[in-house]
Amino acid sequence: DIQSGRFVRDWMLECAAGQPSFKATRRRSAEHPIEEVGTRLRAMMPWIAKNKLVDQARN
Repeated sequence: DIQSGRFVRDWMLECAAGQPSFKATRRRSAEHPIEEVGTRLRAMMPWIAKNKLVDQARN
């Protein structure tokens, strides 16, 4: 798919359409139960928050 150019064609069409599939996939991933568990676990480890590489409130 990459060498044939199909991937980039599909991606460009996806972007032109407002990324509906990409955003739906991100939403489904964010709503997965493991994300809630991960959030609770990270809250129990304050040293992790101190060294964050990405500020999700801004990004």
